[in-house]
Amino acid sequence: MQDEAIVEMFWQRDESALNEAQTKYRGYISKIAVNILADIEDAREIVNETLFRAWNSIPPQRPSMLKTYLGKIARELSIDLYRSRHRKKRISSELTVSLEELGDILSDSGGDFDSKALGETIDAYLHTLSSESRTAFVQRYYFADTVREIAERQGVSESAVKSRLLRARRGLKEYLEKEGYTL
Repeated sequence: MQDEAIVEMFWQRDESALNEAQTKYRGYISKIAVNILADIEDAREIVNETLFRAWNSIPPQRPSMLKTYLGKIARELSIDLYRSRHRKKRISSELTVSLEELGDILSDSGGDFDSKALGETIDAYLHTLSSESRTAFVQRYYFADTVREIAERQGVSESAVKSRLLRARRGLKEYLEKEGYTL
């Protein structure tokens, strides 16, 4: 079923929209949750909560890209759950690994940034990258995909992906400094 039809079902408050969205995007939502939480049971919970949130937010929202909309909800829920369950203990997940990779750029800044403006600046930087580097960056640092998964999707070696990510991180640091962020 097409996303537009599913969104319309949400708008009409047709409960079969939940089944259609789950059938079409359960795997996608689960993948995001597992990458962040490293737990299958938590991922199942995130799938259900994502669909519940979508049900409660459509309407008034009318997403043009349902997959992206559900992915964003799933990512936010997964990060919130991760933070609440791991406040005091360090458990490795792809989220912590990927955030540690970005740590030298953002965590030492000590600056008080407008997060929306920073997000827009990072987005502008990403548009300066090649399609492959931008895709790898988003997959790694937004969806917390592993380097191996990115390499398989892009049909390149893991070392090629690591090099792209390293160059992208270095470039981001330079770009942010050029834009006036003290890092």
